[in-house]
Amino acid sequence: MGDEQATRASGNEQAASDTLTCLVTGASGYIGGRLVPELLDAGHRVRCLVRTPRKVRDHSWADRVEIVQGDVTDAESVARALDGVDVAYYLVHALGTGRGFERTDRDAARIFGEQARRAGVRRLVYLGGLTPAGVPESRLSPHLRSRAEVGRILLDSGVPTAFLRAAVIIGSGSVSFEMLRYLTERLPVMVTPRWVRTRIQPIAVGDVLRILVGCAGLPPEVNRAFDIGGPEVLTYRDMMRRYAVVAHLPRRLILSVPVLTPRLSSHWIGLVTPVPASLARPLTESLRHEVVCRDRDIERYVPSPPGHPIGFDRAVALALQRVREAQVTTRWSSAAVPGAPSDPLPTDPDWAGGSLYTDVRELDADVAPDALWQVIESIGGENGWYSFPLAWAVRGWIDRLVGGVGLRRGRRDARRLRAGDSLDFWRVEEIERGRLLRLRTEMRLPGLAWLEMRVDGDTGGPVRYRQRALFHPRGLLGHLYWWSISPLHAVVFGGMARNIVRAAARDQERCAAHSRAATADGPAVPGPGTAPGPGTASGPAVPPEDS
Repeated sequence: MGDEQATRASGNEQAASDTLTCLVTGASGYIGGRLVPELLDAGHRVRCLVRTPRKVRDHSWADRVEIVQGDVTDAESVARALDGVDVAYYLVHALGTGRGFERTDRDAARIFGEQARRAGVRRLVYLGGLTPAGVPESRLSPHLRSRAEVGRILLDSGVPTAFLRAAVIIGSGSVSFEMLRYLTERLPVMVTPRWVRTRIQPIAVGDVLRILVGCAGLPPEVNRAFDIGGPEVLTYRDMMRRYAVVAHLPRRLILSVPVLTPRLSSHWIGLVTPVPASLARPLTESLRHEVVCRDRDIERYVPSPPGHPIGFDRAVALALQRVREAQVTTRWSSAAVPGAPSDPLPTDPDWAGGSLYTDVRELDADVAPDALWQVIESIGGENGWYSFPLAWAVRGWIDRLVGGVGLRRGRRDARRLRAGDSLDFWRVEEIERGRLLRLRTEMRLPGLAWLEMRVDGDTGGPVRYRQRALFHPRGLLGHLYWWSISPLHAVVFGGMARNIVRAAARDQERCAAHSRAATADGPAVPGPGTAPGPGTASGPAVPPEDS
């Protein structure tokens, strides 16, 4: 076996050294957004199939890849994206519990497999879920059952496929890590459902990416599923307790009870963590059964380098370091939340599609344009919304109670936004740095809503702050909703505009004071927003294994 493994490893390294054209679907999502730069660093050409190109345009790798607009449910756009591709990564899921998501997954996989075969693609790589041994498929959660079905469809497509099956992925910004993090940090004493005793084999996101890249060089005869996991098998209770140790928290008291169903568990998670119930439910349903690797055959083709696979404690430490240093490149919230609105802002102000209510605020700002923009771009998350905090908090709680995302998703980065980022219960629909930020709400509303913030003016000339809230009602309930909250607009939106301008003036004066002090006393003092470099007092640079 040693000689066979050495031969296969050598062949894999040789194949991986060749430049391949790789298609990545789901490039705006958590794994896809991290896989693209890994493939580029491995020397491959990368093409991305995305529904909304603007959601990836602000990524650091955007100018190094080819972007094809399309959808995996549209055969024509899939065929266009697969033309000339060697290896295609299938990283999309219709995650949710609503009716029809399994059918959507099934149809999309069939289209992708058929078009890949016609295009002569040499290899498909699919990342799905680890299924429990000995459990009939009919007893699996819809989430796991659909992942297994997609894997079978791709394996039967006629294109050699590597179906990677993973359980809990531990990495900065992953939904599994965020659930674990917030449950452990916020609840020193927990009454938990019985799935906390389920055995799980978590895997670090760095190992997932390493294996995904390595699968590009698999021999053509390999067409099978591989279980992938870290070096340890733990219960969810073990994971919470060990997280507390790594995060230097007091020991957690965890009591499990048999009465919390997956539905109740998901609402409980939705109240305690930023993960909404609509996303938490399929995850908790998947934890009812033991998910442990049945084989380690992937090691024969993609051998682990020294230090890999990464252990649980190390994976948590790396993820926490990323969070603390604001270096989370992608988050679970990068993907759209099931049920959230996604319609773009109408381009015609007098939109012929129906009523469009607006609330417009404009103020002169005696500040430099960049000072005003810095406040705008840092809005939300821990910085808040600059008006009536109680009203924003109450609205967020109401949204959580009706199954929405609420305010607690926060920000991916404390200072910079990019198109597609989630921002509390908004999503960045458009950003023109230094000039325009447009947010689209993902609250549960009887209509569609946007919030625009704009900087008009140049350095040396008059500067004006322009703010516009827009609402397109759906039905009578939508009209009633707008008029019922209109009395609050002067407080919420009016106060927001005034406080943003005031905050910009304070920040500008603070920077000027720093500059005066630096001129008088010696070396320049870094101003607000100056990021520390690797190895500074904020901590050492993060190793690439949690990329």
